[in-house]
Order: sequence, then C-alpha cells, then structure tokens
Amino acid sequence: MSYWASAVSMLYRLRQLAAALTARLAPDDRALVARTLAPAELRLFERMPRHDQRHCLDVYHTLRAAGHDDPLLLRAALLHDCGKVDDDGRPIPLLYYGVFVVLLRLLPGLYRAAARHGRGPLRPFAVHAAHDERSAAMAERAGSPAALVCILRDYGARRATPQTLALGWADQQN
Repeated sequence: MSYWASAVSMLYRLRQLAAALTARLAPDDRALVARTLAPAELRLFERMPRHDQRHCLDVYHTLRAAGHDDPLLLRAALLHDCGKVDDDGRPIPLLYYGVFVVLLRLLPGLYRAAARHGRGPLRPFAVHAAHDERSAAMAERAGSPAALVCILRDYGARRATPQTLALGWADQQN
C-alpha cells in the first residue's frame, strides 16, 4: 500500500473512531426505527451500543438516499450488526475494533486463532468473527420474515444478490 493510501486509510479509521465516540440518536431517529422494525426486532436494535445503532441508521439512510425502498432491505440495514452483542447482552468493547482492524490487515491468522479460541478476553474476537451469522440467527429467533433473514445470511456468506450488493455498498460508505 502506498504512503498516501495508508494515510487515507488511517484518516478513515480515525474518523470512524470519532464518529463512534460521539454517536447520537435523535428522537426522530428512534421514531423511524420504531416505525420500521417489528417489536422483537426493535429489541435487537436497542441492545446494540449507540455507535452500532448510529452506524446501522447511517447505512439505512445511505440506502434510502440511493433510492432503495425495499422494506426488508431497509430492516436488514438496521439489524445487520445486532450480532455484535454476545448472548449475555454484552457489546464488543470499542477498544477491540482497532485491534481487529490491525490484525485483519497485518496478521489475519492471529485474528482467526483468537476468534477460534474465543474465551475470556478473546471472546469479542469470536463474537466479531461470527457477527454476520449471529445477526441472521438473532433476527430469525425474533420472528423476522424469512426473506429478511435470507438477506442477512447471504450478506454474511458474501453471496452476491441485489440486496446484499446494496447493503454491502451502503455499509462500506459508513
């Protein structure tokens, strides 16, 4: 990677950190989520930390701004990271995200080993590595429509469908 590409990547990550630390949801945001999600899905959204809620809302708004109006795709946008909360309701501590980025870039084998071990202080690695499938499973248990669960499963499995391509593009923007 060139010096400039590295600098741009670092600035992008710093912007993400600043956004996570200052994430806010306005009453209008909360009302939109409550109108969009079914009650059990809303509980999944509300379990996420504020920075993940803000990110999911930003993905939703990016899709809307691009002209996407498929209600299931938009609900999937709001739920695509709900699996980052573990089975005991604990979110991944924000500090770990920097470690994930560094390891995935420089030492992916170490990241995978930590995710496989996944106990104690390595538990966030296991949750992060499996969050896509966890999100789909949690939505399914919450009674989400099968087509919405399919979008989340396909997205996690990197299967290219019109919905997963749109969700991936919007996710990358935020």
